[in-house]
Amino acid sequence: MAGGSRARPAARRATSRRPRGAARHLVVPLVMVLAFAGIAGGSYIALQRYGSPAHEGTCVATGLGTSHRYTTDRVANAALISATAVDRGLPPRAASIALATAYQESQLRNIDYGDRDSLGLFQQRPSQGWGTEEEIMDPIYSTNAFYDVLETIEGYEGGDINDVAQEVQRSGHPEAYRDHETEGRLYASALTGQSGGNLLCTLGEVGSTVSPEQVRAELDRQFPRAVESGRLSTALASAASVAPQLPDGAGATALVIDPDGDEMLGWALANWAVARAADDGVVQVSYGGRVWDRSRAGERGEEPGSWDAVDGGDAERVVVLVGGG
Repeated sequence: MAGGSRARPAARRATSRRPRGAARHLVVPLVMVLAFAGIAGGSYIALQRYGSPAHEGTCVATGLGTSHRYTTDRVANAALISATAVDRGLPPRAASIALATAYQESQLRNIDYGDRDSLGLFQQRPSQGWGTEEEIMDPIYSTNAFYDVLETIEGYEGGDINDVAQEVQRSGHPEAYRDHETEGRLYASALTGQSGGNLLCTLGEVGSTVSPEQVRAELDRQFPRAVESGRLSTALASAASVAPQLPDGAGATALVIDPDGDEMLGWALANWAVARAADDGVVQVSYGGRVWDRSRAGERGEEPGSWDAVDGGDAERVVVLVGGG
């Protein structure tokens, strides 16, 4: 198995002795405490699963007759995994396989524990030749390591997602990846640009000044081949001159990403910028006559659907606005 959840020892029960009379008096308060804990726990679980009424801090992708919602930390990792596939020129199927695998192995979290010496997004093991602990804990390294092996599997582009993932991972649970095939395909479709403006995120206010250079630095890090080859390029411009509209709290400078006429790449970059919104303070992303706006997302609760149609701005390039930057 490439990895799994770490087994945690059961908590040792503490024992104490009390007089029987005291125990009787504790019964009613104890029942009340347990009942309150149950209500609070249920509320906590509900908030963790569904967020606030506006689903604050979550993103949703739609397709195949359904939708799946992830927390922003998971979506940021899904965006990195998909960006690496796009950057390497791999087919969207590669991202679908990788996303289904990473969700099964780590729930799309870069964790520093696992079964035996398994680590990271894909629960790769240093003892099995995947790299050093430090390397595996770098999501870009570990994702490229996964794709390096994936590309050696003949016919992976049309193969069964579960079976191909198992061939890469050699898991002790060979059918487990199948459980996450649908969401893997949905997020791969959005984040590789196949389904247009499909990724919708609902977030709180930025609350601070952010520089668009932060987004550009992350873009350079996650799309190094595309940047170096000129497949995409970036520039800073006046937000008023390139954005279709200026939301409250947006900075005066926009990051403009040029996909050089490649519409699918443009949508991959646009959805990627939305997936990074929680980390990079993004307040608006526009491309191809569509816009995702952080402030409007909170108003409508981001029900599954597509980005809003909008006139104006630079529709040929991806325009990213950040908070106060």
